[in-house]
Amino acid sequence: MSTIEKHEFQAEIAQLLDIVIHSLYTDKEIFVRELISNAADATEKLKFLQTSGTEIYQPEAPLKISVATDEAAKTVTFTDAGLGMTHGELIDNLGTIAHSGSKAFLQQLKATQADSEASANLIGQFGVGFYAAFMAADKVTVYSRSYLPGESGWKWESDGKTGYEIEPAADLPRGTKVVLHLREEEFAREGRVEEIIKRYSNFVQFPIELNEKAVNTVQAIWTRSKSEVTEEEYTKFYEYIGHDTEAPLYRFHFNADAPLSIRSLLFVPSRSMEQFGMTRSESEVHLYCRKVLIESKAKGLFPEWLRFLRGVVDSEDLPLNISRESMQDSALLQKLNKVLTSRFIKFLDEEAKADAEKYDKFFAEHGHCLKEGVAVDFEHRNALAKLLRFESSFTEKGKTTSLADYITRMPEGQTEIYFITAPNREGAEASPYFEVFKEKSYEALFLYDPRDEIVMDHLREFDGKPVKAAEKAELALDKPESALNEEETNALVEFIKTALGDRVHEVRASKRLVGSPAIAVESDKFMTSSMRRLLKTMQRDGQGFESKPDLEINPAHAMISRLAAISKSDSALASKVAEQIFDNARVAAGLLEDPREMLNRMNELLEQLLTK
Repeated sequence: MSTIEKHEFQAEIAQLLDIVIHSLYTDKEIFVRELISNAADATEKLKFLQTSGTEIYQPEAPLKISVATDEAAKTVTFTDAGLGMTHGELIDNLGTIAHSGSKAFLQQLKATQADSEASANLIGQFGVGFYAAFMAADKVTVYSRSYLPGESGWKWESDGKTGYEIEPAADLPRGTKVVLHLREEEFAREGRVEEIIKRYSNFVQFPIELNEKAVNTVQAIWTRSKSEVTEEEYTKFYEYIGHDTEAPLYRFHFNADAPLSIRSLLFVPSRSMEQFGMTRSESEVHLYCRKVLIESKAKGLFPEWLRFLRGVVDSEDLPLNISRESMQDSALLQKLNKVLTSRFIKFLDEEAKADAEKYDKFFAEHGHCLKEGVAVDFEHRNALAKLLRFESSFTEKGKTTSLADYITRMPEGQTEIYFITAPNREGAEASPYFEVFKEKSYEALFLYDPRDEIVMDHLREFDGKPVKAAEKAELALDKPESALNEEETNALVEFIKTALGDRVHEVRASKRLVGSPAIAVESDKFMTSSMRRLLKTMQRDGQGFESKPDLEINPAHAMISRLAAISKSDSALASKVAEQIFDNARVAAGLLEDPREMLNRMNELLEQLLTK
């Protein structure tokens, strides 16, 4: 008499398996992760029973997961020494999807679209993860023996279409063995399976052996407390996860249980590839749930400006969609993002205070990303502003200061934070805009990256102090000297305005110049000359960014007083000199793009000088 039990699938099974195989998963290879995760779950439960003193069949069996490939037979086999299953559990765990639970499964599948919490339990409840095996196999055979001492072994087999069969299987060890009879040789190749295991299941808590060789040799050290992890383990883990043999600048090992369960280990590489002119990098932080990879280079886990980070984040609170492949609750992901980002910013602030020299190295490599954060991330802008570093007129060359330290040095009466944009320190110190700061002993930040001004424009203020470009600073010398009286100055201003015509917006006497004869100032109240120049380069045709600046003259400068004299005796020559002074000021401000007219005029002036 045959002992084989045959179970027919209900009508819904074709629809169910089509959903499982074609809709839930985007990659066939995911079945490896699912079967190893099932084996790990069964082994973890068995381990708990062992520690609780429960009587267990074959207690000496090692707690490991074995995977075997056979290219000739086109099979891949997964074996564990976990809980195993009884006859009834085989039906409940592997047959529910094809039995009375099928209609409920379909109903709950639809419900998950509105209820993300329900989706988190569907795999375990209906055995959907196991059925991912049918994406690659046309027949699956399961051998299982329960941990209960009085039970016996069973064989379960199905082609995923017509139904399944159950029959007794004698002399089985404790646990479960799943044999996949594959459609293609790809997943019977040892190298291919090893690649998948290392990608998704490398940090499973139990040893995984592939054809009797250890595969998961790197431990999930992020789940342990910092005091339990050695420097050697951190180094080995970073080399694995960061693909980098150079030691990282920072290591951030952060665990929390509230408001979310978070286990994370993040690293800051010692070098930024973006600084070498390479393409924009992408996040190297991977999202795990209970040590199983959910998303490689997870999107949305951190803001884009933290793309230099490498490492892992593991959270048991993730409400995954039914395939475990992506997040379903975007609000919770945003919460995770907020917690991790805020905590990492705090970490950087602490590191900057603890070791300023080390932080300067970090900022030199990755500071451009923090600046980007100030410009685009309103929520974290103020916290990020504390992390900005710039040279200033009060620091040594190559040394930087923070905005907070700048404020501590502000003299009584100064209410604003000032900055000058220049190619380098020498350019900043030679800038006409700097003269009044030097004279009044006011500090000015030196910004060498043209994009820094956009960052400051978004920041606008720090600790209640407005941030302002030196060009727009309303500062004046206490007692500006002048070789011309007020009437002579006004007359010269009118002469220059007439000579320049519509090339200039306004001409006026300056109250801030010391050693320069004149200075060009952007006439737009909300824009500086350097920002207009940057915006123009960002727009291909440059239309809409033409400049008509103001010109400030220094009545105390010998060139200006001489110009006033010759304007009365030789207006033609004086007009040429006025134009030359204006173009010289535009060159200093970076506003003169075509120097041909200026050079022709300069040659004419030289010729006149030499013929006298």
